[in-house]
Amino acid sequence: MKRNALIQSTIIPFACLLLLTSAGCSSQPASNESSSAEADEPKKIAVIVSTLNNPWFVVLGETARDRADELGYEANMFDSQNDTAKEAEHFDNVIAAGYSAILFNPTDADGSIANVKRATEAGIPVFCIDREINSTDAATTQLLSDNYSGCVELGKYFVEKVGEKGKYVELLGLVGDNNTWNRSKGFHRVVDRYEGLEMVAQQSADFDRNKALEVMESILQSHGDLNAVFCGNDAMAMGAYQALLAADKADQVKVFGYDGSEDVIKSISEGKIAATVMQYPKVMAKASAEYAHEYLANGKRDFEQKIPVGVDLVSQENIDDFIGYGKKE
Repeated sequence: MKRNALIQSTIIPFACLLLLTSAGCSSQPASNESSSAEADEPKKIAVIVSTLNNPWFVVLGETARDRADELGYEANMFDSQNDTAKEAEHFDNVIAAGYSAILFNPTDADGSIANVKRATEAGIPVFCIDREINSTDAATTQLLSDNYSGCVELGKYFVEKVGEKGKYVELLGLVGDNNTWNRSKGFHRVVDRYEGLEMVAQQSADFDRNKALEVMESILQSHGDLNAVFCGNDAMAMGAYQALLAADKADQVKVFGYDGSEDVIKSISEGKIAATVMQYPKVMAKASAEYAHEYLANGKRDFEQKIPVGVDLVSQENIDDFIGYGKKE
């Protein structure tokens, strides 16, 4: 019994010590290797875009993603499909996945604020592009086209081409998006000075080409004597033009858009669309990625809350200076 007790009191503890020592020696290096591997992985940047069902936003998102890639980040793009619930899912997933920054094109000026705040509270900076949120302390910064001034210039050109008398229609974008109303207010700041210019219909087509086609077809049934259509973006301008072409009124009604998309630039050169406003999605997208890099790599924090990006009127008079989404180099 004494011999067995000796074995239990000396050999077993010694064996345990060997096992613990062995375990300790083998687990510590594995942990270090894991930490080292994580440190070598590039930081991740999410590009969350309102919709990829519009070529303009595809250019915006892809340019932001590609610029982030060039700067050394792993960049991934997410499509919110103009749905705030889908957008909220993307934010939840991005926060849980440990992304370092978000380049964000919102779906709704008010409805998107909570998503931005949730990311900011998790320590993730958010850089808004093109579409605005109605908050001055949620996002790190917001890069926004000067939509109001652009449509003041478009309104002046509208009066120059249509004249001081006539009937026109306005197709609005998403009613929850500030761009919709800033463009409309800029346009009416000029056009409403002329009593002879009568707006016979104003309807939303959600910035969507197919919806604009349907809305315009319906309006033409009641108003066959139109002189012009002002559309809050180029996708709706192309939809409106398609409806006018089908109704054999394309030569009678002048169509005005906003964005500078490739198909509208081509249509202006062919005399089908009267004018648009170029708002440079590539400039905004690249700047947002570079601002995120400044934040993550260089510690920059003093961003202006709203950074305006200039726009230009594009018409048949200066069409040779432009290509889709920008100026010729």
